[in-house]
Parts: sequence; structure tokens; C-alpha cells
Amino acid sequence: MRPVELSKNVYWVGAVDWLTRDFHGYSTERGTTYNAYLIIDEKVTLIDTVKSGCGQELMHRIRNVIDPKKIDYLVVNHVEMDHSGSLPQVVREIQPERIICSKMGQKALLQHFHQPDWPYHAVAPGEELRLGEKTLSFLETRMLHWPDSMFSYLKEDQILFSSDAFGEHLASSERFDDEVNQDVLMHEATKYYANILTLYSPIVKKLIAQVENMHLPLKMIAPDHGIIWRKNPGKIIEAYSRWCVNESNGKALIIYDSMWHSTEMMAKSIAGGLQDKGISYKLLNLQVNHHSEVMCDVLEAGAVILGCPTLNNGLLPRMAGFLMYMRGLRPTNKIGAAFGSYGWSGEAVKLMNTAMSEMNFRLVHPGLRVQYVPEHGHLQECVELGHTVGQALLDAKAGDKAA
Repeated sequence: MRPVELSKNVYWVGAVDWLTRDFHGYSTERGTTYNAYLIIDEKVTLIDTVKSGCGQELMHRIRNVIDPKKIDYLVVNHVEMDHSGSLPQVVREIQPERIICSKMGQKALLQHFHQPDWPYHAVAPGEELRLGEKTLSFLETRMLHWPDSMFSYLKEDQILFSSDAFGEHLASSERFDDEVNQDVLMHEATKYYANILTLYSPIVKKLIAQVENMHLPLKMIAPDHGIIWRKNPGKIIEAYSRWCVNESNGKALIIYDSMWHSTEMMAKSIAGGLQDKGISYKLLNLQVNHHSEVMCDVLEAGAVILGCPTLNNGLLPRMAGFLMYMRGLRPTNKIGAAFGSYGWSGEAVKLMNTAMSEMNFRLVHPGLRVQYVPEHGHLQECVELGHTVGQALLDAKAGDKAA
């Protein structure tokens, strides 16, 4: 693939990874991209690099525009290895006059690559760098999602190079939002936020407010993963504005695992109770649904109902792993409830309730346990649990309208 021009003398020169299917526990069934950008001016500037192993692809695209040795500045918006893994190779080849990063970025680069002689230039938030006809300015975005993270803004072209924000894991021969299927694009953008940025939602909220107060004109948002937003950059900002305040879609999720189908029987009866109340729901069995896909649904769900039988005084491994993963991301503003079958001890429901309480879920039921195989009366109790959660969702929706 050749370089792609974003605007006059600004090019995408990154790498497309069609093969990767796992991103530290996050399923990437559609692959990903490692985006890098080249600005041709009096001071030729490369913004970000690519993952180790993709460096030659990056350098090939650069050579289709300019001799790499003519690059003066190398901007490192984020030091995570999917964007800096090829950095030693790139530095050797281009020998930049400056490596531009945040103050925390310089510290992280030293800790990753142990090269004190590199020509670091740590920029302050709001600092401007004149490239010739074009100007770059820098916005520190610490803990979005690493301490070193920053945005770069190309003033004259009104392009925001947004590092790990506003992206998605999506390999594609197309580079822009108006060239791809919108349902696929927004699903992958939702999944990206749910699995990487949910933990940092309070910081995202402050950042969006900060950017809005700066009144930056935006023709384009160019993230480090996935598609470049040129037709409607406001679409992804509006989505982030919803996600960062945990806005609910009013739907319920029944997330469960089952050993001998007893907990599964309970899950289906709870679903019947939700349906009685007119609540849209999903049944998500952890045996067949990857935790990162489940988190995509959790992001906007109004209620999360967890089901698991007891195993060795604890949880089945898939539920235990999912709870650890979800607690790390800390979704909030959810209604919660738990259920499960058991043989002789029955601790699973208590453990799931505790986990949801730690995430500040609002538990609307003490939890439902059934020993061994549920009978008709037990399944009716499950229906009532569904009614309880469904009514809580309806009450929450009515409260939002009144507010």
C-alpha cells in the first residue's frame, strides 16, 4: 500500500496488521493498524512510529514520499510498544534532529530503550513548534491511557493526531471514516473504548471539556489505530461524550457460565422476566462469548445480571476471569443482580455480589441461589428476579426523563 495523503503535504505512512487476533487479552478479529503520519515542510516531521516487525513497511511508505534521512523531527505521542517498538530502527535510519515527546514521555523512552544520547526534546502542554508553513502544538493527555500520552495538533490543516484516543482495532485497505461500513466502524470504536478507556472515563470527560473550551477547529482526527475521521470527526467525539459519563441504553445483560445447565435454566427464566417488563436483553454465555466482546455490551448496558454455579467454594474459572477483567475496567452506573446453582456450599452468588458492589453497581436483589437442578417454583423466582431488575431499569429511565 502506498502512502495516503490527508491534506497537502501530510501523509499516512503507517502499517496495517491483518493477522493479529489478540491485543493483550482483547480479541482483535478484524486486525488493527499502527498509524504514523508524515508532514513535509521546512522541518520534515514524522508523528509516531509502528510496532516492532512493521518498521520496514513504515520506511517503505516514507521513501515513496521523501528520503527518510531528510526527516528532522520525530514526534512520539505515546511510548507503548505497538507505537514505539520500531523506534530504535527508525532513529538509526533517519537520525532525527529532535525526538519530541512529553516530559513523562522522555522518562518512558529512557526506561524502554535505555538510550540517554537520543536528542530528546520534552514539550510543555500548549507549546508550539514551527515547522515552516505549518505549526504543531501539543496537549498533554496524561493517563489517557499511559502517563506519557499526548496529542499533537497541526494548526493550519486542523488535524488532531490523537494517539490512542478515538481509534479502533480495524485492519482495512481504506483509511477514512467515509470509506468503510459505519456499523463495523462504530462497533470497533465502541469495543476499543470499552476495553481500553473505560477505566479512564473521568479523564476522558475532562479532556473533552478542555478541547471544547479551546475551540480547536477540527477537520480531521487521526488516531494511532484504525480509521481517520475526516467526514464527521464530531461523531466519535459525541460517542466519547456519552461513554465517559456511562450513559445507559436501558438494556440488560445476563452474563453467565453453567456446569450442568442448571444455571443456564435460571438465566433463561430471568430473561423471561425481563421480557415481561418490555426490557431488551442479551444472554451472554462466557463459554462462547469473549470477555472483550462482552465488555463492548457492558459499556452501555443499564443492568448486568451475573450467573455462575459454585465450584470449589468459588466461581467457575471463566466467570472469575471475567470479573477480574471487568473490575480492572471499572464500569459504573449499572444495576446489578446475581444468581446461580450450587451443590453443597453456594458461595458464588455472594462473590459476584461483592465484585459488583466494589464496582458501585446498584444491587436490586440479594441474589438467588438454587441447590442442584431448579424446579418450576425456583424458575418462577428467577422470573421474579427478572421483573425486579426490569422494573429498576424502567424506574431509572423515568427518573432520567423527569430530570
